[in-house]
Amino acid sequence: MERRIGFVGILVESRKKTAAMINQILSDFAEIIVARVGVPYKERNVSVITLIVDATSDEIGALTGKLGSLDGVSVKSAFAKNGG
Repeated sequence: MERRIGFVGILVESRKKTAAMINQILSDFAEIIVARVGVPYKERNVSVITLIVDATSDEIGALTGKLGSLDGVSVKSAFAKNGG
């Protein structure tokens, strides 16, 4: 299966409740994560995490599915059209 460059945007509304679970999931998928940037936005009581990934669509689907199943976590992803 073809690997592609893309990004995953994660919006966390309940950081204290989900931080440990999010970090465990990201650790489980560490081999596909090229870069990770996390920004707490205290004024709005949310955190935003952006991942740069090099992965197959199946790997991204597994990652985003696990993250998206957590309460208070929203996930969106996009890939380069031609594989990067």
